[in-house]
Amino acid sequence: MRLHIGASRLHRWLALVIGVQLLLWFSSGLVMSLLPIDRVRGEHLVDREAAAALPASARYVSPQAIIAASDGPVRALRHRMLLGRPVVETETGSGALQLYDGATGVRLPPIDARQAEAIALGAYRGTPAPDAAVERVTAVSTEYKGRVPAWRVALADADSTRIYVTDTGTIAAVRTGTWRLYDFFWGLHIMDWSEHENFNTPWLKAFAFGGLALAIAGTILLYLRWPRRKRRRAEG
Repeated sequence: MRLHIGASRLHRWLALVIGVQLLLWFSSGLVMSLLPIDRVRGEHLVDREAAAALPASARYVSPQAIIAASDGPVRALRHRMLLGRPVVETETGSGALQLYDGATGVRLPPIDARQAEAIALGAYRGTPAPDAAVERVTAVSTEYKGRVPAWRVALADADSTRIYVTDTGTIAAVRTGTWRLYDFFWGLHIMDWSEHENFNTPWLKAFAFGGLALAIAGTILLYLRWPRRKRRRAEG
């Protein structure tokens, strides 16, 4: 009897305290599972992995020349095309990225707003290309946590697409209305309502423990309240 009363009280109070969050967990998980991940990432609108082939006939400066011109030890060196010209991107030991002309080895300045817009519209899959507004981003936010400073190219399309372009001309992130919906429910799911990235918050741990206790108390009540006749017949 004591076990029955204790389990009943625990189950009742836990249900009152964490019932709303349980509903949010189930509903947010359902919404996120229904949203196709390629649409969340904006892959149907922006081909950020598209890369033009390097011309076989072009001459490139030697890697040694690029390394010598770098500000520090080079950890990685990548050849690619940028707006129709071959470039070399280096990554120093500190993680800084630098851009060089692939033919001359001359260090290039960070891309400007016009170039960022051209890169974003060149990767956009929709037709016709929408109007764009370019804005400088100097701090990370809930929507973008990549390298800063960067350029945000906001497109006037149906999905309110925003393309983030780094200073070396790579597309770092694509944000759409679908992504924002997914991110909202993700924040509710992990109980990080401000940054939407920490799934080890004290709130999440506490409510997860409470949910486990609720399930255990419910199981005990189910056993104690099972009809006696059915149990006896089963034993017989």
